[in-house]
Amino acid sequence: MKSIVALQSLVTTLPFDGEPTGAELDAIEQEMPLIEAEIDLLDVTISLLDRPGTALDAQRIRRARRRVLAERRNLTNRAATPLGGAA
Repeated sequence: MKSIVALQSLVTTLPFDGEPTGAELDAIEQEMPLIEAEIDLLDVTISLLDRPGTALDAQRIRRARRRVLAERRNLTNRAATPLGGAA
């Protein structure tokens, strides 16, 4: 049986420093409004786990879902827009 340690240098040529690259940080920054909207939706959902929902709670859920959908739309439109900005 061969040891995987002997093959490790062939598989991992570059050392991984554990930090995200600049491009990854830029991508996260662009997606941050969507991430925050999803966190808000999760917060509302979690708050309703242990109690019955009211009409106000249903409104909070709908508002959070609409915000997530709007942020997804905005992110998709930004990705589809050419770099010049003119379509």
